[in-house]
Amino acid sequence: MIPPDTSIGRVRLRVADIDALGEFYERVVGLRSVERDGDVTRLGPEGGEPLVELVSAPDAAGRPGFSTGLFHLAILVPDRPELARSLRRVAEHGWRLTGASDHLVSEALYLRDPEGNGIEIYRDRPRDQWGHDGGELRMATLPLDLDSVLGELAAGDEATNGMPGGTTMGHVHLQVADIPAAEGFYNGALGLDVMVRSYPGALFLSAGGYHHHLGLNTWQTEGAPAPPGGALGLDRYELVLPDENERDAAAARVGGIGDPVAVDEGVLATDPSGNRVLLTSAGERRR
Repeated sequence: MIPPDTSIGRVRLRVADIDALGEFYERVVGLRSVERDGDVTRLGPEGGEPLVELVSAPDAAGRPGFSTGLFHLAILVPDRPELARSLRRVAEHGWRLTGASDHLVSEALYLRDPEGNGIEIYRDRPRDQWGHDGGELRMATLPLDLDSVLGELAAGDEATNGMPGGTTMGHVHLQVADIPAAEGFYNGALGLDVMVRSYPGALFLSAGGYHHHLGLNTWQTEGAPAPPGGALGLDRYELVLPDENERDAAAARVGGIGDPVAVDEGVLATDPSGNRVLLTSAGERRR
């Protein structure tokens, strides 16, 4: 139902200390400040589009521990050597990983920014290496061999401070209150395909056969309320459709479920757990 070339765009976070967070995303993650517009800083890879938007909100309330919201944003690097450079960058700046996993379809590093927002940095395996079981994409969470990843760095490989062009926002993983309600919104109305439902308390959806553009889980948030309006953490994320007609069709499908509201950048809708998604188009993002 949703076009196969639909993708994830920018993730917008409300932050208490925009200067400290901006420095972290540049120094540790490797993004670059693309522009500063009032209280918003946008960061992206070398020569690329912004991936992360930081909105200054020094007086905002913190996100309650038991509430829905962002589990992690996931930055997709072009290949395994770039994953190795990301790992080296994180280590050289003294930042601690919260995890490192082989998901069969991808290899991933996990960390948190100074305000607790989850981040995944990952690389995909080629699609012809992805497997299926019973019609479902085969995914797992296995320990990642970090020494093997670092072995991708050639002798004399110079340290690079920035993520390269071709780096994208691969997916977003959300904490929700109820999986069936979230599935009704994202699959039933919006039209994303369910790729994996065998993980207890989780669901993975995508467009175009990708392993997932969207992860959902209730591991710590089953029945949880949404954070107070304007709280720190996830403000919204973008789902980028190929054109404005497809964007409008998606907005019409969510209808009253997501209470869509037209804004300058597209159509803003809210899922049943209070997470906001900006339905936008490739043309709008270039303006």
